Amino acid sequence: MNKMMNNKHSITFGSKQIEFHLKRADRKTMSVQVHPDKSVHVIAPIDASLTRIQEKVKSKAAWVLAQLVFFDSFHPLTPLRQYVSGETHLYLGRQYRLKVIEDPTEAVKLLGKYLTVSSGNLSSDETIRKLLENWYREKAMIHFEEVLAKVLPRFSKYDLPSFNIVIRKMEKRWGSCAPSGRITLNLELIKAPKGSIEYVIVHELCHLLHPNHTRKFFDLQGSMMLDWKRWKERLEQMLA
Repeated sequence: MNKMMNNKHSITFGSKQIEFHLKRADRKTMSVQVHPDKSVHVIAPIDASLTRIQEKVKSKAAWVLAQLVFFDSFHPLTPLRQYVSGETHLYLGRQYRLKVIEDPTEAVKLLGKYLTVSSGNLSSDETIRKLLENWYREKAMIHFEEVLAKVLPRFSKYDLPSFNIVIRKMEKRWGSCAPSGRITLNLELIKAPKGSIEYVIVHELCHLLHPNHTRKFFDLQGSMMLDWKRWKERLEQMLA
């Protein structure tokens, strides 16, 4: 029977401070884990001293920081929007000026450098937001499906488990893959270039075969998309 206690501690590594959650368990080894929500967890033997634990975290600090940067690329930064004419909105990696027009027919159209939204009710920015979000969702269903059809043949020699894709807004991730095979793609991803969309989809498909970020996972991802680092960087910079 495991006896566990939760504590929060931190160590300093250069100019960085790494906070971690400590769990003590009836075990001999010590592990350091970085979770997708950017939390750091340490599981240590019950009798391990705090000094020994902190030394272990320091020895893994460079790796921990690299993982935090990696997971940070999956955390969309969504600027506060007013949904008024003149502000910029992204679509497939390009910026468009929003043009709000009063018209009894509700519609969203991409016209040149403008993203035009028409509605008979302009009294609330919520109306424009909903129209625009519905348009983004329609486009996401089309483009995500196109990208999936493009990359799936690359996995033909692997026995991929069955999966399904859902699209929803997420605050902390660009995509996720559940053990059940459900791949969730962030609606905000439709604002990224197609190469970045491809990167996220490839990333999540690789998780169907390798749930964790192991060497085998990265080897597979590299073989499925040679230039994934380039598109990962574009994704990181997209809304910075």
